[in-house]
Amino acid sequence: MTSRSFSLLAVLALIAASCSGSSDVTESANEAETSLLVVTTVAPITSIAASIIGDRATIQGIVPEGTNSHTFEPSPSAAEVLSDADVIFINGLQLEEPTKNLALANKQERTPLIELGDQIISPAEYKYDFSFPEDGGKPNPHLWTDPTLVTAYADIILATMLGVDPDGADVYTDNHQRFVSLVADFDVTVAASLDTVPTENRKLVTYHDAYAYFADTYGWTVVGAIQPADFGEPTPSEVVELIEQVRAQDVPAIFGSEVFPSAVLEQIGNETGVRYVDSLRDDDLPGAQGDLEHSWLGLMRFNFITLTEALGGDPSALEAFELVPVDTTTTQFAE
Repeated sequence: MTSRSFSLLAVLALIAASCSGSSDVTESANEAETSLLVVTTVAPITSIAASIIGDRATIQGIVPEGTNSHTFEPSPSAAEVLSDADVIFINGLQLEEPTKNLALANKQERTPLIELGDQIISPAEYKYDFSFPEDGGKPNPHLWTDPTLVTAYADIILATMLGVDPDGADVYTDNHQRFVSLVADFDVTVAASLDTVPTENRKLVTYHDAYAYFADTYGWTVVGAIQPADFGEPTPSEVVELIEQVRAQDVPAIFGSEVFPSAVLEQIGNETGVRYVDSLRDDDLPGAQGDLEHSWLGLMRFNFITLTEALGGDPSALEAFELVPVDTTTTQFAE
């Protein structure tokens, strides 16, 4: 398993400029703990932000769960939410360009817009694949499926909130410490569980490739993904090519997505005699708002249990890993 390091001091330096001039936000935070509005995009980022921010702010996600975050177009009414925001966190790496553009057009000048992924990895670390070809110019943005990178999400959120709301420093710092410790324990559990999967089975064929960074960290191989860069359906020749890859690689299972249901993957499973599992979740949290599993941790535990079990491993350590509640001041934007 590879490791990555991330300097919180470097993040603080990067954030300082964007958070300057935020004294008026701090003054309003003194009046009421929940007077700050933090706007996020996809649900995993909303959950991670809530784990750090706690009850110091209301956190509102713009991208509804169960939608294609790559093509989601926010309605004009989202502009008002973005204009009221004290902080805006987006994944970046060109995942939510329509939402980013709406935010830039409507946010207050003092409001930092933080593109998390762009600060976590450099262009030299970008992953490209069938769904995200290099000639398309958009790297794979799904950093949150790699727990070792989620610590970096948390570091940047902490540094940002310390600049925006220094009076909440104790809350943010304590929450951050607990969260990164939890993620570190989860990383150990994930690695131990994945090690129970036979080496020859550590191969992924998915509809949408959300696991490129995960695979790099934990030593797995992404054999292929169905969805092309235009988020349509693959051509017949591309399907044939993937069928040949599945057979050549002796892949034991292929994985569909809750957000991207695909008859093509089912066809590939039938053609190859390989088990088809259609329940992986890219950014759609399990359960409902307020449920214990409705969190980034719940999402990734569910996915890693699904992968481990389907590929011949023992998911019992992951099943026993204790979920923790995430602050319920998070809300989802209603169109």
